[in-house]
Amino acid sequence: MIICGAGPAVHADQLVAEAHKRQWDVHVITTPVGRDFVDVEVLEKMTGHPVRSDYHRPGHAGGRSLPEAAAIVVAPATYNTINKWALGVSDNYALGILAEALALGTPIAVLPFMNAALSAHPAYLRNVELLRGEGVCVLQGDGHGPEPHPPGAGGQLLPSFPWGLALDAVETAH
Repeated sequence: MIICGAGPAVHADQLVAEAHKRQWDVHVITTPVGRDFVDVEVLEKMTGHPVRSDYHRPGHAGGRSLPEAAAIVVAPATYNTINKWALGVSDNYALGILAEALALGTPIAVLPFMNAALSAHPAYLRNVELLRGEGVCVLQGDGHGPEPHPPGAGGQLLPSFPWGLALDAVETAH
């Protein structure tokens, strides 16, 4: 599970709980900003694994601390993370994991949370199509998932963020 810095991230425990109901072993990675949105202690207690948001120093005890992922959910996914990932930018741990997973063919579902103005930006639209062309399931609009919200209205949608859609998508692809 990769969590970005968007409003629904404060309820990321809901995705972990739903994944556990489906018998998934969940490891949480956050973007640097996403870490500020989550309760790290709660997520670590729920998963039994550390929440990662940074690379380990070479030679760090335990080496690569994450097993190879069977599937990845990116939720809530932000405009910034989606655009950087599509362009091949790997300037943080979460983006590095996503770059590798794309190349490895790992099933990935992305559940964006952004306003309609950002989601209509031409670069974003191109990048979503690029990721979809690579097999990533981007769950937004056009029957793929929830529609973007009007600018300034995102807070009203936090309780109804459809976490389960992303799990459904990776289970179907898996």
